[in-house]
Amino acid sequence: MNVLVTGATGFTGGHLAQHLIDRGDTVRALVRAKSRTRFDASPLPSRGVTAIDGDLLDAASLARAVDGVEVVYHIAATYREAGQPDSAYRAINVDGTRNLLEAAKAAGVKRVVHCSTGGVHGHIAHPPANEDAPFNPGDVYQETKLAAEKLARAFGAANGLDVVVARPIGIYGPGDTRFLRMFKGLARGRFPMIGNGQAFYHLTYVADLVEGFRLCGTVPAATGRTYILAGPRYTTLEQLVHLVAKELNVAPPRVHLPVWPFWTAGLLCEMVCVPLRIEPPIYRRRVDFYTKSRAFDTTRAKTELGFAPKVDLEEGIRRTARWYRNEGLL
Repeated sequence: MNVLVTGATGFTGGHLAQHLIDRGDTVRALVRAKSRTRFDASPLPSRGVTAIDGDLLDAASLARAVDGVEVVYHIAATYREAGQPDSAYRAINVDGTRNLLEAAKAAGVKRVVHCSTGGVHGHIAHPPANEDAPFNPGDVYQETKLAAEKLARAFGAANGLDVVVARPIGIYGPGDTRFLRMFKGLARGRFPMIGNGQAFYHLTYVADLVEGFRLCGTVPAATGRTYILAGPRYTTLEQLVHLVAKELNVAPPRVHLPVWPFWTAGLLCEMVCVPLRIEPPIYRRRVDFYTKSRAFDTTRAKTELGFAPKVDLEEGIRRTARWYRNEGLL
């Protein structure tokens, strides 16, 4: 099929674009001017991905991007960035989604796969959570992703546009650096364990995730549905740390530090740094990593889509650590 991927210069979008090429699709990527150099330096051009210069806030560019496209995979979003005003999240994550949906409807696109986040559920008080679990976003990123998800579903229902919502969970793998801090900290014996380590954590290897996106875009029964896309199993944070430490051949941390001093320090740092648009040395969201449970049930995606993640946690950690080493990051 002819498909469009937004966010293709990012980690997940880039993997998805290449996966769709491998499956025989003709792939376009919506590329902002500030991301053009990154696109040109990536493997995407040599793999046959075509760049369409544009922006989610530029309606004319979106009309060009979706012309002749059958499926849109909307991965692009503004993620957490220090000092960024709340209005920037709303502009890209909500208004940009609306603009893309309007362009897709006008162009006769058959289906839009909207990438949300499992973060819309926040802390999972009664794990594992499925797609019907209560919403509890914890920050402006998650709040605007939830608003965009609701907008996408409502727009689809009102305008006869086939919209499928995907909520990915804990994405990791070669090319991602979000978990590099943990790997480097453990490798150097400097990873703090805050709290009791019993919060649940659920990871999804990127190759499994992008196949889940493809299924969302192609399985007829997915019309109008929402799916959690997550890895084969979840663990406690302490178990996850032990698995990474084992792969790195180092001892896991033995000391558990109390939560409240770090949470308080994060609050104070945010109060000082965020107005100055400075990255806080510690912030509350980082403390939440240790305390909020994330554990999910993927039964719906498995039964309706045939979603079957293949990369278990140990293998995914092994591949990620190998990439970090090869890149000189560890």
